Amino acid sequence: MTDRILLRGGHVISMDPSVGDLPRGDVLIEDGRIAAVQTEISADAEVLDMTGRIVIPGFVDTHRHTWEASIRNVAPDATLDDYFVDILDTFAPLYTPEDVYAGNLAGTLECLNAGITTLVDWSHINNTPEHPDAAVQALTETGIRAQYAYGSANTSLADYWFESKIAIPGDDVRRIRAKYFASDNGLLTMGLATRGPGFCVNDVVTSEWILARELDIPITVHVAMGRLAGRFGMVKQLHDLGLLGSDTTYIHCCYFSEEEWRMVADSGGTVSIAPQVETQMGHGWPPVMKAIEYGLRPSLSIDVVTTVPGDMFTQIRAAFGAERARVNADCWKANMPVPDTMLTARQMLEIATLNGAHVAGLEHRTGSLTPGKRADVVAIDATAVNVAPVHDAAAAVTLSADVSNVETVIVDGVIRKRDGRLTADVARARRLVEESRDRLLAAKEARPTA
Repeated sequence: MTDRILLRGGHVISMDPSVGDLPRGDVLIEDGRIAAVQTEISADAEVLDMTGRIVIPGFVDTHRHTWEASIRNVAPDATLDDYFVDILDTFAPLYTPEDVYAGNLAGTLECLNAGITTLVDWSHINNTPEHPDAAVQALTETGIRAQYAYGSANTSLADYWFESKIAIPGDDVRRIRAKYFASDNGLLTMGLATRGPGFCVNDVVTSEWILARELDIPITVHVAMGRLAGRFGMVKQLHDLGLLGSDTTYIHCCYFSEEEWRMVADSGGTVSIAPQVETQMGHGWPPVMKAIEYGLRPSLSIDVVTTVPGDMFTQIRAAFGAERARVNADCWKANMPVPDTMLTARQMLEIATLNGAHVAGLEHRTGSLTPGKRADVVAIDATAVNVAPVHDAAAAVTLSADVSNVETVIVDGVIRKRDGRLTADVARARRLVEESRDRLLAAKEARPTA
């Protein structure tokens, strides 16, 4: 029996040029797939009235350390340097598999609640073999579309982030690949979250890149951020090691040289930018426009809820405001008009949806409301007082709406949020993440001081 959902009468922003925008349109979902997007559709289906709603593809977060949901806001004023000490050298070594499960469960539900239907879970908390199992279990239970990026352990800052000689354990990566990701066609896929040159010795860097390519999984790596990694010239080092490729996502990219931008573009690499973290924590200016200048399609990510909010609306506005402020200031100083390439509100929606799917390697499945793609759909309540009246629907989403306006969330054809409420057991997730918080704080207090 075919399972059908008909979203009727919404303002559809498809993010597909061949479909376009429909000020009043219908979206038909059949067995988890977008079957049709038209002005009017008749079908035997469960009908969801989208009158007064803006219907968009789900947001894509291309880099989040989801396990950190248990320690939300513990470092509100942190710089990037502080983060390494306060989080990776203080809390991360204390994490049990139960803490990882709780963080990933609450963190992915947070994503769904905010209209993020696809997530790259940058999981550098694999202190034991049980840790990745716990992370994947939570991702599976929430029903989000995700790339689980297997990262290193974090039991010692000195061991894992200062010219580390410890490689991600290949046997365990292979185990997780075989156990959970034997097929690349599921709701969950796999990647490798590497630390890269500067943070690791060259032999470790090379071994991790080789491992990812042996298993045919994408690579994701932080580069060119802050006072430390901004000086590493990481992409140049990767080039010299012969490791650049189209399978790699580069995160932050705030201090790339012009040569490194060309290297990333020429190799077919992709870019993930976390604008709120970058401006707030001292990584550098979010290089959204710079990436576009080199023909890249930048995506957005949340990064760490220890220090910033976990929703895509914040990232959209942080990138939009920071980039336009930078260009406006430069043009004012030079006494010249602003360029035609200034970011637009509409462009930000594309970056947060279609570009994100491209960077996550999932553009063939999601990122736009295209017939044939999987049905990852979000409906925004445009009748709310902070959104209405709507003059420009894309701008209403990117510059006015917030999490409270995310009314309906569908992932792979399954309704995960209905009438403004998640369908999951939110009370259980909150209880588990609060218990994790208490356990971690107690363990922190019990640690011997130097």
